[in-house]
Amino acid sequence: MNEPTIAVSKTPERLKLFASYRPAAGQYDEMFSAEGVVRPHWEEFLRHLNDLGPDELQKRWRQAQRAIRENGVTYSASPDADANSRPWIMDAVPLLLTASEWGSMSDALAQRARLLELVLDDLYGSQKLLREGLLPPDLVFGNSAFHRAFHDLPAPGGRRMHFYAADLARAADGKWWVVGDRTRAASGAGYALENRVITSRMLTSAFRGCRVERLAPFFIKLQESLQELAPQFKDNPRIVLLSAGPSGSNYFEDAYLARYLGYTMVEGGDLAVRGGRTLLKTLGGLLPVEVILRRTADDGLDPVELRGSTGGVSGLLDVIRDGKVVCVNSPGSALAESPALMAFLPAICRKLLGEELRLPSVATWWCGQPEGLKYVLENLDKLVIRQATGVNRNPGVHAARMSQAAREELVASLRAKPADYVAQEQVIMSTAPAWTDSGPQPWHMILRSFLVSRGDEWSALPGGLVRVSADPLVLTESMRSGERSQDVWVLADKPIHEISLLRSPDDQYVTLRRSGADLPSRVADNLFWLGRAVERTDGAARLLRAVCLRLTSESESAELPEMPTLLRALAEQGQIEPDFVIDGFQESLPTVEVVLPSVVLDASEPGSLLSAVYEIIRLASTVRDRVSIDARRVIHRIEQYAVQATDIRSATDTAELLSLLNNLVLDLATFSGLVGDCMTRTLGWRFLQIGRRIERAANMVTLLRSTLFRTSKHERPMLEAVLEIADSSMTYRNRYLSNIVLTAVLDLLIVDETNPRSIAFQLASLQDHIERLPRDSTQAALWPEQRIVLSLVNLVRLLDMTTLSESTGDGEYRRLTEVLTQLDEQLPSLARAISNRYLIHAGIPRQFTQ
Repeated sequence: MNEPTIAVSKTPERLKLFASYRPAAGQYDEMFSAEGVVRPHWEEFLRHLNDLGPDELQKRWRQAQRAIRENGVTYSASPDADANSRPWIMDAVPLLLTASEWGSMSDALAQRARLLELVLDDLYGSQKLLREGLLPPDLVFGNSAFHRAFHDLPAPGGRRMHFYAADLARAADGKWWVVGDRTRAASGAGYALENRVITSRMLTSAFRGCRVERLAPFFIKLQESLQELAPQFKDNPRIVLLSAGPSGSNYFEDAYLARYLGYTMVEGGDLAVRGGRTLLKTLGGLLPVEVILRRTADDGLDPVELRGSTGGVSGLLDVIRDGKVVCVNSPGSALAESPALMAFLPAICRKLLGEELRLPSVATWWCGQPEGLKYVLENLDKLVIRQATGVNRNPGVHAARMSQAAREELVASLRAKPADYVAQEQVIMSTAPAWTDSGPQPWHMILRSFLVSRGDEWSALPGGLVRVSADPLVLTESMRSGERSQDVWVLADKPIHEISLLRSPDDQYVTLRRSGADLPSRVADNLFWLGRAVERTDGAARLLRAVCLRLTSESESAELPEMPTLLRALAEQGQIEPDFVIDGFQESLPTVEVVLPSVVLDASEPGSLLSAVYEIIRLASTVRDRVSIDARRVIHRIEQYAVQATDIRSATDTAELLSLLNNLVLDLATFSGLVGDCMTRTLGWRFLQIGRRIERAANMVTLLRSTLFRTSKHERPMLEAVLEIADSSMTYRNRYLSNIVLTAVLDLLIVDETNPRSIAFQLASLQDHIERLPRDSTQAALWPEQRIVLSLVNLVRLLDMTTLSESTGDGEYRRLTEVLTQLDEQLPSLARAISNRYLIHAGIPRQFTQ
């Protein structure tokens, strides 16, 4: 049965785009009044949208979604599920709020933030609320978010909270209700920023015409607040953003905020406690940290004092107690997120602030009180049941949707352990327009608002993050559960001034410098392996492309004498099974042509091409705050090949595989070009280049060892294939025309330092990079990595090409094999020496152990 809808009044011609919009009766709609009239503050926006027309709006929305995908904006449905990362979905229509309504909401939210601060101060201090009966002790001491280690921790700047968020829903009467508090490390501000960037570009005319409040002032206050909290160097303190890393559900947002705010993003392993200070482990040594903007759970801060902590920084809580470092928000702040606290906030507000709570919480009953349990059991179908304590991330249980058996089990649990549960009223959430393929539709919405403190004041972000869904029950589950997100436009009642996070030159003085050794060694480690992954993938793709070109050519097998050797090279790379080489080319060719796509695009095989592509994607995600936006877009394109691989693999289409390889080689070259042209020559760039040069040299050694090991009557086509794979055919022909001989090929690919593909070029580059790495200038002796690279450079430079290309009586190029074997043994030694000295977080990816 269809719900009754509001009868929308006849709209002017300029508003016809929303003429079919029909909100349900009995619910508050953000755009239309109960009488079916457009709310005044939406008029100007709708006029701009109507000028665009539905086709243009749909086109811009598709472009916006494409931009989000290219920028790599993702979220995870669970904190430990990388595989569940999905593109962020943004709606085409923002939520509009008036300046006067927003002002009232901001004041009420500031009051709530002050109240929750006082609650935390009391519970981790004198605990008067417990002694006076305003809060049951069970809700504190039985709460998994409460740790005695947090008791009496200092409140920096007089506050335990400096960043707060609240989830708000508007009921049918138009009043806002708080349905969730976020007091630990509220997520969503980064997504709100990205939504604003995308929406303002998509709806430029409407954004300017509606005088939308800017978001930058809020983040400026956040920067200023954190700077003022620094214990010592307040002029320019080292502030880091502590992230849970790529396995965390908010990793994209962590990297986005770190880049936007200008902070170094770190993980627990990047920090250490020495001499009572918190220090950042970098390639140049240990650097003091003043402020930690944490995005991690309370119990993941310090494994020494917090049982079950698997990460964090050993000894961190001691440093916080001594006031040598500030952690925002303070450890233990998650306690105020407990749903059961909402039931007691009105009375606590009257006690601590002497006033009524201006923004009420959703009606909440704690089942640990007899009268609360009685009400809950009598009204079970109208309520949502949640865990009483701990962080409010659980989705809740709707008894009305449960089977009879499940309902009886729930009732039994409520009776057995009533103190473990709360029940909350189901708010009939307001609706807002969401753009669909069939036009605008009324979807239910929930608003997350953000506040930051500075001094004695709390300031709200003039906007926020809206989640919309056709199913209102979905919105109560988590920040990531809504089907879409929307930007929030607070419409100013006066002209808007442009504001930037970059300070005016008159307001600051900085010491000019070049970025140097302040790179976290974990980041250097990831960049090193990213460079190796890019080159390994490039080498594999070029060899596979040479094979596919021959498999899809018009030539018969007898006309391709180089193919058995190329298959041998594939087998040595681990791309195919050695059986294809052993069986002989004539018999194996049809089989290779059929199975090659399925084999090389099998991600479960560590040596496969697709496995190498996934390694690039994984490693790039760990350094997303260190590479440019354009480079990330190229990585996103490379990700799409993993999607295409499924279809190509199932179709066993060699021609499609060839097309994929051509595009992949091109994008890998684009990424390398962007790195070369756009990345500053800091240590991060050097370690990326060191990884690339080591892997490219190793690729060339493997290619030459597997193809040029003995004389052959078919040597010319083999040499042509090697030049093709090494991307050196054009250079060779410019020098020697069509006269292809082994001596000249080896000279070009091994000892020619002007050829960026040669082994000598890689070794010379490595020597230069290694000489520029940080080291103890007082030590005269060469370090192991210096000795190894010097010996390799000299080895190659002293080679005699005539001797190298001579064969023995049995037809083998013995001297060539000896040199390549020596290089093959020493290159891994060089990589290990560099890792042992600089990359203290080194854990060799599975991809490179084959």
